[in-house]
Order: sequence, then structure tokens, then C-alpha cells
Amino acid sequence: MTIDEVLKFEEKQIFDRKSINIEPKALAIPIIAFANADGGTIAIGVSDRTRRIEGVDFETPKLNELLRVPFDFCVPTVKVEIEDVSCVDSEGRVNHITLMHIEPSMEVHANQADEVYMRVGDKSKKLTFEERTQLMYDKGERFFEDKPVPDADMEDIDMEFVKAYIEKIGYSKTPMEYLKENKGFVKEKKGAIQVSSAAILLFGKNPQLHFPRARVRFIRYEGTEEKFGTEMNVIKDVIFEGNILKMINDAITYLDTQIKEKTYLGQDGKFVTEEEYPKFVRQEIVVNAVTHRDYSIRGTDIQIKLFDDRIVVESPGRLPGLVRADNIRHIHFSRNPKIAEFLKTYSFVKEYGEGVDRMCKELEAAGLHAPEYYSNSFMLQAIVRNSSIVKPEIGYKKPEIGHEKPEIGHKKPEIGSEKLSFDTIKSKIESCKYNEPTVNNILKIYNDIDNNQIFGASDVRKILGCSPSTASEIMAKLRELGVVREVKGKGKGKCRFAYEDE
Repeated sequence: MTIDEVLKFEEKQIFDRKSINIEPKALAIPIIAFANADGGTIAIGVSDRTRRIEGVDFETPKLNELLRVPFDFCVPTVKVEIEDVSCVDSEGRVNHITLMHIEPSMEVHANQADEVYMRVGDKSKKLTFEERTQLMYDKGERFFEDKPVPDADMEDIDMEFVKAYIEKIGYSKTPMEYLKENKGFVKEKKGAIQVSSAAILLFGKNPQLHFPRARVRFIRYEGTEEKFGTEMNVIKDVIFEGNILKMINDAITYLDTQIKEKTYLGQDGKFVTEEEYPKFVRQEIVVNAVTHRDYSIRGTDIQIKLFDDRIVVESPGRLPGLVRADNIRHIHFSRNPKIAEFLKTYSFVKEYGEGVDRMCKELEAAGLHAPEYYSNSFMLQAIVRNSSIVKPEIGYKKPEIGHEKPEIGHKKPEIGSEKLSFDTIKSKIESCKYNEPTVNNILKIYNDIDNNQIFGASDVRKILGCSPSTASEIMAKLRELGVVREVKGKGKGKCRFAYEDE
């Protein structure tokens, strides 16, 4: 990064500028926020308000204090890499600014006051207790990128592809040095080589050898419904495999061939051709699915379903981190930060967090509805419709962003019936003095179970990934707290969360 780039870049999800005169405890906040989110870079020695170049060479005591911040003011310590950039300061002196490069962390970091922050756009957002607990769970999913792949070795890596990639990013060492020295792609432990999941997915010769369902499937249906058996209406079914870049390119290219076009005479007397879905929109929903899917879920693949009236993209996993359907335009969290950074190199990811917002704007400009998002049985579903009018169906009401698609056993909500508030749940838990793992498990269930949703021990087991005995224990604790109500006629032991007005 050059000084011109430092001055040019806007302060966004992964970049910030700070004055050399910033207080150490104040600098800890953006450092923690970056580590808890997607990582980022802080340029020290440039005023964040005026972009005046101050430099750091003539402020050695202050700089030394700031360099100790990741160790002295962050709990636990945040890993930071330091880079110096040459410049001429505002007084005409030859000087340097200091770049702090912060990697996304697997841990939840706090400051000395035990406050947790997360980068949201160009701000460092202080998290509530509920958000902090949710972040702790979602960060656990990031371990999958670094998890060694059993039976994988260097023969599984396409070193020519790695070479092409490092040339693209300007890395001057060898492909092997890149894999061993960057992001833990390859590690050596007790003399044995360990290849990470991210390395196989990004650089593998045949990733599906190790992750059979890490693929993209395109299905074209005739009509507006998905039918089965003797009425099955599938007219195209194509599977795309290979590394992540190949899958994305192949899937987008094929989807382009299936999109309808209409041509008409414009007001200026020239023919105008319009596609039923904007190009960026259909690319972005595929990229998002591949980038943010939960690759630890091995039982299914990403599916692009094309109907006459909509595109539906289904990806294993729920919305990551603090992202929800009602804030998805402005909140960003990468379940797979290494994959996201890789795709940014190939311009599939522009600025972190801007993709959904741009989709909404392009759809609005085309007279279409914003994309709809639903979580349903550990699958995230994104829907883009090709008409501004949604045809009513029996028993169907068009959902808005922010509403969850009902799952099996999910009752229609009654007016005024809302499940107990988080504060009520927290208060009841505190009165029982459960241990920390039990508290976290209860809060996880509360966050993942929707209003009016009927659930049982099997659902708890899926959400927590726990044993049957642990799931039964959590259900017993929920009954003990008095925060759930038994539901008759839906199976043994089925409950829903109690309502505020009960």
C-alpha cells in the first residue's frame, strides 16, 4: 500500500485512519473491532478527519505506546503485523506512516473494560451481551477453514494455480512459501504436513474428493412450483465442481445462458434489450452462497433453482454472525474470511458488506422487489423475483425482509403473541445460577428458535451439535426455568417459547 492509496481509500469495513495522537485505549477499539469481524488495516500517522499526513518518525514515544496496544489493551492479545509506508508529511519532511494489519480472529476480543466491539461499515459497534454471545458461537464456525483435511497432502494442491494467484497479488516468494507462511493454509506438525480445508477448497486439484458436496447445482423448473414424483417438472439439472473460483465462474456463465431477455422499442426510437434479472444481482447471489456457506455441513450442496417467476439460491448454513434478514444490507460478517479475501482478489467481492445493498439498489432501479432471505432447517434461502407483482396463492402472503420462512411445526403467529424477551430469559437464568456452558446453550437456543416455533430435543441437538443427553438436559432446563410451554398433538416433548402476555 502506498501513501496515495492510504489517502484515497474510504474508511470502510476493512480500513481506518488514526492520528499519531490517538490515546492507546481509544486505538484498542478499532483493533478489537477488526479482529472480531473480517480483519482490516489501520493507518497510523494520518488524521482520520482531515487526512493530513502527520507521520510517526518524530513521535517515537507515542508510536511505541500505540504499538503496545494489541498486547496491553486487548484481551486476549490481538495478532498484528506492522508495515511502514514512506511519505512526506504536512510540514514537508521525509517521514513514514505505520500500518497495522489485523487478521480476523477465531476468538472474541475485548478491551480492558471488558467491552466487545465489531466493525460494521466504517464504525466500531459496541456489542450487547446477546450479540457478544452470538458472536462467540459464530466465530466457532470459522475454525472449519483452518481445520486439517484428513488424508490430504501436497499432491492434492494445484501448485500452478497457487503460482498464478500469488502473481496476481504480487507475492514475491514461492508458492510453497506462500502456503506455509500465510493464513495457515499448510502447516507442519511433528514432521507431517497438514493441509487446511481452505487450501483444498481454494487451491485443490479436486476439492470434491475430500468435500463431495462442496459443489453448485443448477436446477431449472418448468412453471412456478417445485413438483415431485410423477409430476416432476425439472427440465435442466447441471452440477458444477472444481475449486471455488472455477465453480463460481462456471455457475454464473451457465446461469447467464438461462436468463430470458425482452426487446422493445424505446422512447428514443431505438431498440432496448432488458434481461429479467440484472447481471450483478444474479452474480452476487451465487457469489454470496459460495462465499458464506457453512462447509462443515456436508450433506447437501448449493442449489440454484430457476423458476418462471424467480431465482432461488439455497446454501447450507444460516446467516452468519450478527447478520439478520432485517440488517443484511448494512451488517457484514464472513463465516469464511479466507475465501472472501481470495474472491476479493478476483473482483467477485468488491468492498465487504456492499454486495446486498447494491443488489437492492439495482433491483429497485429495475422495478423489482429487494431480495428475500429465509433461514429454514440449516439452509439459507435467497429469493429474487422477476416481477414487481407477486401473484397471491392460497394461504400465501408475501413475506418481507426480516421475516423467517416458517419451518415444519411452525404455527402462524397470533396478533400480540411474542416470545419472552431476551432480558426476561436472562433474568430467569441468573436466578438459577447455571454454569457458563449451560447458559450459553440456552441463549443459543433462544436466538435460533423463532417466535411461535414448535421444537423439541431433536431440534436442540441440531442447533447445538450436541449429544442426545445434552439436548434432553437443555430441554429440561428450559422447562425448569418456566420459559417454554408444552404443545399437544405435535409429538412427544414438543414445546414453544412462552409469550410475554401469558
